[in-house]
Amino acid sequence: MPKPPTAPSAAVVCTRTGFDWPDGTPVLDDFQFTVGPGRTGLIGLNGSGKSTLLKLIAGELTPTAGSVKVVGEVGYLPQHASLDTHLRVDEALGIAATRAALHAIEDGDASEEHFTAVGDDWDVEERARATLDQLGLHALDLDRTIGEVSGGESVLLRLTALLLRRPDVLLLDEPTNNLDLPARRRLHDAVSAWSGVLLVVSHDRELLERVDRIADLRVTGGAARGGTPAKGGGGRRVGVHWYGGNFTAYEQALAVEQEAAERMVRAAGADVARQQRELADAQVKLARRVRYGDKMYARKREPKIVMNSRKQEAQVSAGKHRALHTERLQEARERLDEATEAVRDEDEIRIDLPYTAVPPGRTVLTLTGLRTRYGTRADLEVRGPERIALTGRNGSGKTTLLRTLAGELPPAAGTAEVHVPHRFLPQRLDEVLDHDLTVVENVARYAPDATNNRIRARLARFLFKGARADQQAGTLSGGERFRAALAALMLAEPAPQLLLLDEPTNNLDMSSVRRLVTALHSYEGALLVVSHDHRFLRELSLTRWLTVESGGLTATDPL
Repeated sequence: MPKPPTAPSAAVVCTRTGFDWPDGTPVLDDFQFTVGPGRTGLIGLNGSGKSTLLKLIAGELTPTAGSVKVVGEVGYLPQHASLDTHLRVDEALGIAATRAALHAIEDGDASEEHFTAVGDDWDVEERARATLDQLGLHALDLDRTIGEVSGGESVLLRLTALLLRRPDVLLLDEPTNNLDLPARRRLHDAVSAWSGVLLVVSHDRELLERVDRIADLRVTGGAARGGTPAKGGGGRRVGVHWYGGNFTAYEQALAVEQEAAERMVRAAGADVARQQRELADAQVKLARRVRYGDKMYARKREPKIVMNSRKQEAQVSAGKHRALHTERLQEARERLDEATEAVRDEDEIRIDLPYTAVPPGRTVLTLTGLRTRYGTRADLEVRGPERIALTGRNGSGKTTLLRTLAGELPPAAGTAEVHVPHRFLPQRLDEVLDHDLTVVENVARYAPDATNNRIRARLARFLFKGARADQQAGTLSGGERFRAALAALMLAEPAPQLLLLDEPTNNLDMSSVRRLVTALHSYEGALLVVSHDHRFLRELSLTRWLTVESGGLTATDPL
């Protein structure tokens, strides 16, 4: 794998960086971040600003405050990337001009412009072919047009282009999304071989086992309990917690932290209770003193001037005493809030919704002599609440099969009959969500007869509570958009008894993946899931594993 000629000074430095979306939604405020050579895994809950940070470093976004400085050339692989299928492979790799100059020189044209175009890159063709081979794209000749490539092949092509540029700083945002198992392993090897500055956002545990350190973005204040805050921020702050080593080392350190945080919550809670008791006791004692003073005043046992002086002193003393206990109680509550903030939120999505259950004997799906537009053949019957994984190599036709079952693509031959209400959650969530509408408004599009109150009550199951349900979909993080899209489909009328999911973990952090697994365990309908995340699939209690190939569907053992 080509290694970048990284200077020792290559680095990324964010100084008091702030960033707000155009509608005023804050993402970063007074953010401090510095990373140098080595492989850094950037993790954090959905909405913490990971992808936004990479875009700021790549120069695709401009900070609204502070600065983002990069020493060295930057290469950036975004989470969602598409390629023009009319380009030649060398054009997609960014080496077409260099190759043309090389060929002109080889043909005897010694023009200075050709030597300038080549520079020091005389072995660009050999490096390009070697890199394509190492990433499993040996079938792509440099002179052919790209044509129709799968999502995974598109990612690998763009990564190849970056590796050929040999940047000093490489930014990868969820690079293993859409990659099959062999392709993931090749990308893992590429990351392991990288010797420059590497910053990778990923929920792929195996990839994160290959990094040198973990940077955990944590939100405090307005959105500390998940989700992007409403306009104004509500005190939202994002900080970085650093951990040396790979993801396993991070998990071990985090477990120790969480155990200590939970002890602090218990201690702070006990302190609050004690301060409340002491304040109540003090108020009772002060009330008794006031009644005693009033009684003495009424009996006029001492001169009036003395009694008034004592009364005034008692009132001042009582006020100070009350203020002292009130201040102690407030401080105890603040310590409890801080301790609670340190304990991670584990709220769960719940989709145990009415009318989604399927009786065991009911026929859900029938494929008879089906052939999709890309040649996949299938005969299949699904009964009851079966849970089926659809796996296969990149480009094998998994997404095309799901779109055919969903009725979005016509079969080339045969029939696909779905006998129950169904919904399809695609990889591209903008096919489900209107970014200009709020979460509530998006759900209302799929359930036009449901009242606003009913929609909001059900959205709470998907962790959109209060003002979060009124956020525009375009301001949500990838994981939040996924939850909003899932909510829109699950709360649709009629309720889906068959759910078709295409790579559902692509936009999710690890905490959100756990939430999704829990949510799908509560779903009582039938399930067809396309995913390259075999760890996720193994946790779904699947009834069948099928491999999608052009020749048909093949039953396989769980991986």
